[in-house]
Amino acid sequence: MSDLSGGPLADDYRLVVFDLDGVIYLIDRPIPGAVEAVGRLRAEGREIAYATNNASRRSSEVAEMLNGMGVSARTEEVLTSAAAAAQLLGERFPAGSAVLVVGADALRAEVRAVGLNPVGRADDAPVAVVQGGGSQVGWTDLAEATIAVRSGATWIATNTDRTLPSGRGPLPGNGSLVAAVGTALGRDPDLVVGKPEPALFTTASRRAGSGRALVVGDRLDTDIEGACRAGLDSLLVLTGVSDVAELLSCGPERRPTYVAFDLAGLFDPAAVVRVTPGADGTLPTGGGWSVSVGGDGWELVGSGRALDALAVLCAAAWSTTGLPVFRAGSPAATQAFAELGLTV
Repeated sequence: MSDLSGGPLADDYRLVVFDLDGVIYLIDRPIPGAVEAVGRLRAEGREIAYATNNASRRSSEVAEMLNGMGVSARTEEVLTSAAAAAQLLGERFPAGSAVLVVGADALRAEVRAVGLNPVGRADDAPVAVVQGGGSQVGWTDLAEATIAVRSGATWIATNTDRTLPSGRGPLPGNGSLVAAVGTALGRDPDLVVGKPEPALFTTASRRAGSGRALVVGDRLDTDIEGACRAGLDSLLVLTGVSDVAELLSCGPERRPTYVAFDLAGLFDPAAVVRVTPGADGTLPTGGGWSVSVGGDGWELVGSGRALDALAVLCAAAWSTTGLPVFRAGSPAATQAFAELGLTV
């Protein structure tokens, strides 16, 4: 099911654009293999960029944090939704205009850096509200944003990630806070800057020159959809938010080009697989696996790599309406389901 022709996936790309949380690190620790992966890409002379929806740190702070973890990064390689949102505001409004900031100090600093005046109350007559995530955001902040937008301020969200990963499982992300304001207002933001909007990726991809760019992410609804919108290939790694069950049920706008358990898939052809919809009317096979249709659901039979089984399952699921009910038809299939985190 793979078309990698035996060579490393990274060899086909001039630039690799990494998401951060769930791909490079989790909270404050690098994910196993991340330091080595970035180091190897640099040694091979490939361009690297980091694109994050996290609006709680400035690019320089992100680069400093990454380097502190042993992950090589330069400030100019880091693209954040906070900086992108501030740049957009600076282009739309006159210098000195008041902007109500809901979020972390980093977002306020980005707004100030483009010549605007960050404020915290609707009574300050802001021309815009920019809403980003932050652990200190509370009800009062959301209330002030609601009042300002209702009074006519433009409402911009840095991102709409519903959750963010943690060592204790997914936690509320900025999208959950944006939804709270949206519920109060009865509408959505005027503009969302971060992924899945393509701006961060299209900006990063210019660094590839005439070469190709690959996006590496852990979320189908932001990283992979953003790559699809930008017209770029993508690699989904299963080290963060999205899992195999979500992958099988996702629509065309969120389907990655490749899937791997982790960043080893960039270099080891045995650790990555290409995923595509199956042909109409044809049951998919590959890598020693096949799918058959029975009265009580779709059955995976055969043996081989779990990733090849995943490619066959994706081909089956994406070629039919509605998510099929899959079951294991062999002991090897039962083991593959377990490796993929699927219940049967």
